[in-house]
Amino acid sequence: MKKIKYYYNTHTLRYEKLITPLRVKLLRFFGFLSALLVSSAIVIYLYNRFFPRPTDIEANKKYELMRDRYNTITGKMKSLESQMATLEKRDNEVYRSIFEANPVPDSARAKIIEKQKELDKVSSIDEGVIGKDIAQQLNTMSARIAYQFKSYDGIEKLIKNQDVKLASIPAIQPVSNRQLDRIASGFGMRIDPVYGTPKMHKGLDFTAPQGTPIYATGDGTISVSGYSEGGYGNHVEINHGYGYETLYGHMVKVKVRLGQRVKRGEVIGWVGSTGKSTGPHCHYEVHINGNAVDPVYFFYNDLNAEEYDRLLKIAATGSAKSFD
Repeated sequence: MKKIKYYYNTHTLRYEKLITPLRVKLLRFFGFLSALLVSSAIVIYLYNRFFPRPTDIEANKKYELMRDRYNTITGKMKSLESQMATLEKRDNEVYRSIFEANPVPDSARAKIIEKQKELDKVSSIDEGVIGKDIAQQLNTMSARIAYQFKSYDGIEKLIKNQDVKLASIPAIQPVSNRQLDRIASGFGMRIDPVYGTPKMHKGLDFTAPQGTPIYATGDGTISVSGYSEGGYGNHVEINHGYGYETLYGHMVKVKVRLGQRVKRGEVIGWVGSTGKSTGPHCHYEVHINGNAVDPVYFFYNDLNAEEYDRLLKIAATGSAKSFD
């Protein structure tokens, strides 16, 4: 039996039946429902927070394991990158500088050289952020390692060709000069013997009796052979490769022909006084990439340290006049 509630009405001075409006009933119902939902959410959160499901526990374990492995891999990758950077630096600054080879640009090292199918294979390790990050690092490292191997292959070829290069670089005097008394005029500004004006002397003048043999100072190919109206008279030029060229002037007679291959120490002509010359001598020049350099720095093959030092002093204090 439903209980009926009454209240005392002070206006009518009578007890009247208590009637709850529908609006109040709806507000009470929705208030109760809201409280119930909030309470349920709190209970579920607390339960999940302190009483996780077995699947959540397993997922958390896998996540922690993956994170530990990722940190381990990241540490190893940083170590490998450091070692790789050291190898690349040594490659550019040591190995390639020894053989005067151009350094490999960083842009070339960073270029991805793997085939597309290999890249896709590595990138498909995991679709997650961690997996993609690892795949990207591995792919970059693989590309750098592959390119480094390619660079070392190039250095290996340079090593094999080094004997050829060393034989080609000018390294002896063009005339026999064991007594070190044949250099009459050195490299630099000298007085022209004909015009009496200061002029750049681009080589060394070796005085010697007419007919003294003149030798190729390095292996190479004869690029010029014959008489010149420009002042060198009978002269020879040798292209040694690798940017090196030598010139031998004022010969009484030339022995070699254009295009002929010659070896270091091979006779290419004989001392004379042809062209603009004031006496028998061999005018000798060394050019690197088209620029004339002091030949005195290219006599290290047939002199010991003491003789070389003495020759440097002789060349520096030679006659103020050139012979040509």
